[in-house]
Amino acid sequence: MIKLTTLIYGLVALVCSGLLSYATTPAIRVFAFKIGAIDVPKDDRRMHSKPIPRIGGLAIYLSFCLTCLFFCSFNQELIVLLAGGLLMVTLGVFDDVFRLPALLKFICQIAIGIATALGGIKIDQIMIGGNYVSLGVFSIPLTVFWIVGLSNAINLIDGLDGLSCGISTISAMSMLGVVLLQGETSYAVLTVILIGACFGFLPFNRNPAKIFMGDTGSLFLGYTLSVISILGTFKMHAAISVLVPLFIFAVPLTDTAFAFIRRILSGKSPFAPDRGHFHHRLVDMGFTQKETVKILYSICGIFGLVALFMCDNLFPKYKLIKSIAVIVIALAIFVVTFLIMKNPKTRIHTGLFDEDVENDPKEKSKILNTNKEDETEESVCKDGK
Repeated sequence: MIKLTTLIYGLVALVCSGLLSYATTPAIRVFAFKIGAIDVPKDDRRMHSKPIPRIGGLAIYLSFCLTCLFFCSFNQELIVLLAGGLLMVTLGVFDDVFRLPALLKFICQIAIGIATALGGIKIDQIMIGGNYVSLGVFSIPLTVFWIVGLSNAINLIDGLDGLSCGISTISAMSMLGVVLLQGETSYAVLTVILIGACFGFLPFNRNPAKIFMGDTGSLFLGYTLSVISILGTFKMHAAISVLVPLFIFAVPLTDTAFAFIRRILSGKSPFAPDRGHFHHRLVDMGFTQKETVKILYSICGIFGLVALFMCDNLFPKYKLIKSIAVIVIALAIFVVTFLIMKNPKTRIHTGLFDEDVENDPKEKSKILNTNKEDETEESVCKDGK
């Protein structure tokens, strides 16, 4: 049972982190213009039409670090986390300003992952079938793979206003629920502080975005989430503990896996950018940016809920059956909603239609007319005319 003082402590940390992030973002935005860290839309992958500053992740990092200094106990794990985060942020800033080669960034990420593992934060054992399995010599390679993989996953999904930051927030909230069920209050405070930092930045990052967090923020969030998950979820008591973080981060990890497979099969470098991510496909199907972000938020929340259901402390009996039931019910509801939302004519009547489009008669009429044109073309094709 969580004590009242512990709850208040966490809420104060959340508010402090959020306020710091919100207060420092405008200054970071000015700084971005000063150093030329601007994202200029040059290809069809970018969904914005005008230059936008892109080192907003500095606000997230600064608020996280400053809040940790006041609310967290200084130990080796925290020092390694903050030091590794600083290296990731530095790498991100250089990339946001100078656009570093993908291979160089990848090598730097591996080096940071190795340093983190050597600093004592590593996946040394996992629980399978109720028994702990030691990873031995595979501990450091698996840790580096997880850190680099999740850091890139959060980075690659950062393609729409507020998407990556929101996904990170939802994932962190799911992880918070898991660590609280495990009674790991020290890691819960770290997670709460990260959630607050994201909350404070989101008002500036949601559509239409005034600033992007860039690689500066996405690499830091991916790194921090990976480290906290190593400390608080991989070692938890669950029948298959490794599945919990995989469910929590299912959306960015799946998107990244498909991206790498897609690029390799097409003969391209796995690091070559393209327009095949989940958010690109949803936008190409006719969803607006806001609707696409909401859809991916919902999917991320569903998987986070499944991760909570897998915890032994929450459901000692039949947790696997209940987890499967959650997935089936949630997916059934999602599929029905998706099919309704896919059609602009029915989407308008759901109450979930993009407010900006709903209040714009011209845009609304254009979407409906486009839908009518598509229906006409289909009928012509069927008639063979």
